[in-house]
Amino acid sequence: MTRPPGAPVMPAGPSVQPPEPLSDEQTMHDPKLEQLTPQNSQMIFIDHQPQMAFGVQSIDRQTLKNNTVALAKAAKLFAVPVTLTTVETDSFSGHTYPELLAVFPEHPLLERTSMNSWDDQKVRDSLAAAGRKKVVVSGLWTEVCNTTFALGAMLEGGYEIYMVADASGGTSAEAHQYAMDRMVQAGVVPVTWQQVLLEWQRDWARRETYDGVIGIAKEHSGAYGMGIDYAYTMVHGAPERVAHGPRQAAIPAAVTAAE
Repeated sequence: MTRPPGAPVMPAGPSVQPPEPLSDEQTMHDPKLEQLTPQNSQMIFIDHQPQMAFGVQSIDRQTLKNNTVALAKAAKLFAVPVTLTTVETDSFSGHTYPELLAVFPEHPLLERTSMNSWDDQKVRDSLAAAGRKKVVVSGLWTEVCNTTFALGAMLEGGYEIYMVADASGGTSAEAHQYAMDRMVQAGVVPVTWQQVLLEWQRDWARRETYDGVIGIAKEHSGAYGMGIDYAYTMVHGAPERVAHGPRQAAIPAAVTAAE
């Protein structure tokens, strides 16, 4: 293409260089690219107490408890270090779900006055004692206790936070969602309880935890658990896992003239 007569001659602009490829160090050392394993992670359960659950509107509360207890069973199965913390038990919040306590009957409950678990030294000491930077979090409420803990633990403790969205709850769907959005923008990794369970298992050839994972799924995973029972009994011919009385054959009722 020729330059029109009289048009000014424009100086040549700087040549555009292609971006430098990421180095091996940059691509291989982002810890959030690592999968969760029983060896690199720990768990904290924050304020799973009745008064806190009463205010939850972002998830069905029975589903919330089911998911929380399933996650606790998963942590116990894989021997993942666990911190249990509560707030104002006697004066306001009430006692931790019995179903959660039953999973860890000997575990200490770290009582607090602060809404932010990170403000309590016992909690900090418990996390530090586990010696693992990946912290899986389940708590109430998402927009208060979970968010403030996550931001503080990342900023001051250098922890990576994996927030279990369906084992946490907020006072409204919007409160939960915007809190999750805020945390994700700050670097929190959102996960679900079953995702954590199966990420810890990773390979069905790991027979030492296979039966335990299947047991948790059967009890807590809804349609997935039903599907496991169906496959075991109808496809593979395994016996039913619950004994019951004899199954009586169908006997059609006699048809009367009026019918």
